[in-house]
Amino acid sequence: MTQTPTAHDPAQGQARAHFTVPAKHPMVTVLGSGDSLLRVIEKAFPAADIHVRGNEISAVGDADEVALVQRLFDEMMLVLRTGQPMTEDAVERSIAMLRASENGEGDGQETPAEVLTQNILSSRGRTIRPKTLNQKRYVDAIDKHTIVFGIGPAGTGKTYLAMAKAVQALQSKQVNRIILTRPAVEAGERLGFLPGTLYEKIDPYLRPLYDALHDMLDPDSIPRLMAAGTIEVAPLAYMRGRTLNDAFIILDEAQNTSAEQMKMFLTRLGFDSKIVITGDVTQVDLPSGTKSGLRQVQDILEGLDDVHFSRLTSQDVVRHKLVGRIVDAYEKYDSENGTENGSHKGRGNAGHKGK
Repeated sequence: MTQTPTAHDPAQGQARAHFTVPAKHPMVTVLGSGDSLLRVIEKAFPAADIHVRGNEISAVGDADEVALVQRLFDEMMLVLRTGQPMTEDAVERSIAMLRASENGEGDGQETPAEVLTQNILSSRGRTIRPKTLNQKRYVDAIDKHTIVFGIGPAGTGKTYLAMAKAVQALQSKQVNRIILTRPAVEAGERLGFLPGTLYEKIDPYLRPLYDALHDMLDPDSIPRLMAAGTIEVAPLAYMRGRTLNDAFIILDEAQNTSAEQMKMFLTRLGFDSKIVITGDVTQVDLPSGTKSGLRQVQDILEGLDDVHFSRLTSQDVVRHKLVGRIVDAYEKYDSENGTENGSHKGRGNAGHKGK
């Protein structure tokens, strides 16, 4: 975006849009520190000539592109009115959502502002929100359904958002406790062979869940809540034989459950409880010949009432941008070479175990 005294008039066949930023919003919140947001917009709309004068913004160029620029600034203002700042990442995701909608690739009426301003949990000075349309739909599905599967690659927020919803449900007294579990695949569930106390034995497998809890709750309160049984973090093997009532239950790394373990876990569901199951079917670490319960359950429960499958993609990765590109590169390689996760299908190594 170029700051000039006057904006160019549109040539024949071109369109012009004009946008006024309300005086209560400093231009730095719209343009970014050091014009960082301007550069993102400029790069995304090379066919549009965008100009700034004071608090006036105009765009001249292809009619479709100019219309998208206008919609983008409208959405940005809706976000800024909530007091939430715009970031480069938020602008890029807003543009992607608008383009998908324009190209007919989006399904549904959610706007970028609706996605980016949905608060899940505020804790320790920060607010947890969905950052993509699929993440918003995943969060909404958790509200609407008793059992939700969050399936997608690393970095898409599957577990983190589920944890935030669990803490929200506990704080609003929708449930009386949170139960977090993972299959301890590397130890074959035989935790007795590891040294130390029970919590020291399970710690390597459950540490990511502890880390998420520390982001969302006062760290000093976590030992007290665990001692009282309000929060329970345990290996999947410890769920057998139980009925879990009044609980928000999360099964993480579910691609590493066997078919029998998945059935066992799902049938733990008690009254007034909610289950969220997360996993990445491209990263199965089960022993050769063991079928992944997460792969199988999609064929069994798809379409069942009150059960929802949310599928996230590389476009929903909210880690470093390179993570999304790495996920895409692996998918392309597998597609071209007839492999899964880089390993040939049918040879029984970790890249495809559980198929």
